[in-house]
Amino acid sequence: MEVAYEESTAIAPFFFVLFPGVDPTPTIEALGRKLQITEANGRLLNISMGQGQETIALNAINKMAKDGGWLMLQNIHLMQDWLKDLERALEVVEEFAHDDFRCFLTSEPPGLMQGCLWDLIPEPILQRCIKVADEAPADLKSNLRRAYSKFSQENIDACLKPKEFKATLFALCFFHSLISGRIKFGAQGWSKKYPFNDGDLAICGQVLKNYLNNAEALGTDVPWPDLRYIFGEIMYGGHITDPWDRRVNNTYLAVLITPELLVGGNLAPGFESPDSSKLEYSHYTKYIEDRFPPEIPQMFGLHPNADIGFLTNQGISIFKTISEITGGGGGGGGGDISAAQAVITSYLGAMPVNLDMIEIRSRLKPDDYTPFIIVSFQEADRVNGLLDQLRSSMLELELGISGALNITDKMEALGADLQVNRVNALWKEVAYPSLKPLSSWFADMLQRYMQCMEWTTALKLLKSIWISGLFNSMSFLTSNMQVAARGNSLPLDYMTNRCRFYNTRELAEITGVPAEGVNVHGLFLEGAGWEDGKGEDEGYITESKMKDLHPVMPFCNVYAVHMDVMSWDCMYHCPVFSTSQRGATFLFQANIRMDPDDNEFRWVLAGAAMLTQDD
Repeated sequence: MEVAYEESTAIAPFFFVLFPGVDPTPTIEALGRKLQITEANGRLLNISMGQGQETIALNAINKMAKDGGWLMLQNIHLMQDWLKDLERALEVVEEFAHDDFRCFLTSEPPGLMQGCLWDLIPEPILQRCIKVADEAPADLKSNLRRAYSKFSQENIDACLKPKEFKATLFALCFFHSLISGRIKFGAQGWSKKYPFNDGDLAICGQVLKNYLNNAEALGTDVPWPDLRYIFGEIMYGGHITDPWDRRVNNTYLAVLITPELLVGGNLAPGFESPDSSKLEYSHYTKYIEDRFPPEIPQMFGLHPNADIGFLTNQGISIFKTISEITGGGGGGGGGDISAAQAVITSYLGAMPVNLDMIEIRSRLKPDDYTPFIIVSFQEADRVNGLLDQLRSSMLELELGISGALNITDKMEALGADLQVNRVNALWKEVAYPSLKPLSSWFADMLQRYMQCMEWTTALKLLKSIWISGLFNSMSFLTSNMQVAARGNSLPLDYMTNRCRFYNTRELAEITGVPAEGVNVHGLFLEGAGWEDGKGEDEGYITESKMKDLHPVMPFCNVYAVHMDVMSWDCMYHCPVFSTSQRGATFLFQANIRMDPDDNEFRWVLAGAAMLTQDD
């Protein structure tokens, strides 16, 4: 900031791009204090823009320009109608501005607003400004360097337990770097972007100092559990809304913030905690520069496959954008709606007839309606609803192309989607979570139809259900618990599903419906691999094989038990999601067997989870 200030002039405002969790105000205030420019002496004024602040801001610009003060106008993107007045005011004050006058503007970046930045902020304002962005670095070493720079030797000297403070503070900074850098691995890292920021780190450092000083005064040991709870559940955990992300966050702290720090434990593969009894602040800074190993996914607890997945998804995203911009890249262009006719003809020709629900229900007596039969009817209704939506929208578009109907916005959107192999938004509303392109999605929809037709034809539980092909997988798993609860006179609220994996992936090897529960298939593992068992022994979770991002899981017997009977010994609490996007597509928690010598922390940090779709 000091370097940027030296390059600035009174007629060139600063324009700060606001990223989540980043506030430039403390930086500007700190620089102002060095130059005797503060709110206390009236030479610094901070205005948060909003309704009613327009005249106040314009008067402040004139006053500060004359007096040589500093003015901050925060969140100017909220005042689009007023920005022309701001542009004019900045032009006027150029004639008489004091050399010490500085104007600081802040606005959200394009990604967080509609349109582009230059569509919302007048171009003359952007051209005259010095643009400043303070976004967290992408690499782990830069993040650690940045995190540790937020503290100083004075912070260390203020603690009565300097050895414990230095070791724990360094681990805390490394923790901050890990959770900031993990986002690049997509949903396997974090299911959504969280605004972890330097303020969280600074407050945690202050909390650490206070707790250690209290421990020294009382003559007690370092309260490691208390520190982990405050850091994980209150400070950083306050940003986290997904329970599985919270588990990852707390696991990092459980691994890093431990008494082993005081004897030089490993922070990550190839990176040890330095000897806190000998090093001062400057030595830690040098340690980061000289001893930090090359960054690899294993430092985050992830497998190298996570890097492959990250780069693959990045490439897919780029080519998808190019395809959308060019209208499909070879199909006649996105502007010619008639080019969608060939796709419509192909899809309408492959569309099956709706399931005859009246005929299907007529074959049942009132006593035949079991929970599984009810689920099959619910699935059939969803399939029919989706078929109706697809058929009617494509027939309507076909009439529009032929000139029989006027082209509407919905028709244009559907035509564009068909040409770029993208699932239409109206189809998604009546479908199921999926990240597949249209061609794969349509083939997947036909497979769902075939399973539903087989199920409603048999009117009994199939020997194995393709769980990936259900619109509502949780409804099916809940019906499994209902059947077990009724059969054993147990309360449904205290039932849970338990998984036992076979050693086969072939439907022909499944002899029939299991004695307990249901058989399911169509699960994939992400973030880990699977080792099949020998004989009757169940397989277990293991290290991923290189380039095998989503290994197919064996058939699984899911049966319901009372919670008191459920055992988690040598089991990994594995979340199951519909898609690799995770988050809101969560279905249920499965138990996956681990090697007896294994640690569950390993798989939590690896982001190990099961998916019902291989995207």
